[in-house]
Amino acid sequence: MESKQAGPERISPSNCAGRGCGGGDTLDRLPAAIRERVHNHPCFSADAHHHYARMHVAVAPACNIQCHYCNRKYDCANESRPGVVSELLEPQQAAAKVAAVAAHIPQLAVVGIAGPGDPLANPERTFATFRLIAERTPDLRLCVSTNGLALPETVDTLCRYNIEHVTVTINCLDPDIGAEIYPWVFWNNRRVRGRKGAEILIEQQQLGLERLVERGMLVKVNSVLIPGVNDQHLTEVSRAVKAKGAFLHNLMPLIAAPEHGTFYGLMGQRAPRASELRALQTACAGEMAIMRHCKQCRADAVGMLGDDRSAEFTRERIATLEIDDDAALARRAATREAIERRRQAATPALVPVATLSPPRPTTRAARIAVASSDGRRVDQHFGQAERFLVYEVDEQGERLLDDRPLARYCNGAEHCDEDDDALAPALAALADCAMVLCARIGLTPWEGLEAAGIRPNGELAMSPIEQALHAAHRELADLGALSVDEPQCATLSA
Repeated sequence: MESKQAGPERISPSNCAGRGCGGGDTLDRLPAAIRERVHNHPCFSADAHHHYARMHVAVAPACNIQCHYCNRKYDCANESRPGVVSELLEPQQAAAKVAAVAAHIPQLAVVGIAGPGDPLANPERTFATFRLIAERTPDLRLCVSTNGLALPETVDTLCRYNIEHVTVTINCLDPDIGAEIYPWVFWNNRRVRGRKGAEILIEQQQLGLERLVERGMLVKVNSVLIPGVNDQHLTEVSRAVKAKGAFLHNLMPLIAAPEHGTFYGLMGQRAPRASELRALQTACAGEMAIMRHCKQCRADAVGMLGDDRSAEFTRERIATLEIDDDAALARRAATREAIERRRQAATPALVPVATLSPPRPTTRAARIAVASSDGRRVDQHFGQAERFLVYEVDEQGERLLDDRPLARYCNGAEHCDEDDDALAPALAALADCAMVLCARIGLTPWEGLEAAGIRPNGELAMSPIEQALHAAHRELADLGALSVDEPQCATLSA
């Protein structure tokens, strides 16, 4: 553990504003050595994900447990969720893909293995991949995500391969709850079902977490919020994993659409509402740092969070590329230097904590409702949207608040711009909002939104949602609409 230096603690006021400095959901109060290790890791640092890219390599097909929320899909390009991949790679293919991505996306800082099964249930493939990546692209950080069943026995090997960051999915501490989530685990060459299987998994997860922390690894814990199953239990999980040394907790909403083919999806288990997720994050934030920018990425995701470019790097395309590893390494180094200069320039001079007044955001948060067909881009006509994704956005990031279903305003070209009554449900659904971003919008709904105090905006059509949200927030701030500290909504329509 890093020792405290004498003298007053020094922090950046910009790092406090809007984050609850000293609260449970910021990394600012962690020791400097830990902050340095997550400084450019987009999955572990909310600030880094605006600057650095990550990629997952899909080399681990097998899994040693069954989860009711999981259905691993191969050769699937149409779903964006954990466990889904378009191509399963051999270790040599994975290392070649990493080199190609690193040459074309110089912001790449981290390579992880997160599936589509469990990396530690595929140890030969996983560690061969890490070895080949380290040989060819030694500047990239390596990390792994696991369910934890095989973790205790592989901690020594993870250390030998210089794995600095490990994510463990821990959904419960109570075996009775675990039996509702995991129908079986594969342990000592046999399937162990029900409560006994859950007991084994929980014991292994806790032992693995302890051993990782003893070795000085940074551990993030993922937990899936499942209404009616573990929703009342996850605050206890958060307290326990913090006590064992995990430094970051990522509370994720269950994804359970029937078309995904999961047990929960087929049985009608509902996903949590955004308000439920927010309430749980707030309840746990007093215990430990909470991750709020997770995108629940595919097991073959590439690029910046929220802007997956995996489709650009197929095996066929990679085979045609000529990669100069030395030139690519130099370009990444120069890119990181430029990024850090920009980050440093945006950070005010450090001042002693004693001289700071209580931190206050310079602008208030804005809720932004996005009409999007895929949850990734602003790509829908306002009148054709059947739902709006409502986000809260501030200077530090964005949080999905709600997914609001809505009857289509436009039911035919003859009436879209003429029927004021048809617009009423949309105005009611978006009454708490201040801006709409959309691919297109007709004159009548434009005027109706403006009259209701909601600013329409079609200038960010086809932009990734995350980028559009921040551009809209800046526009609202420039217009003076966010000059006080009370939250306000802004609506984005894709």
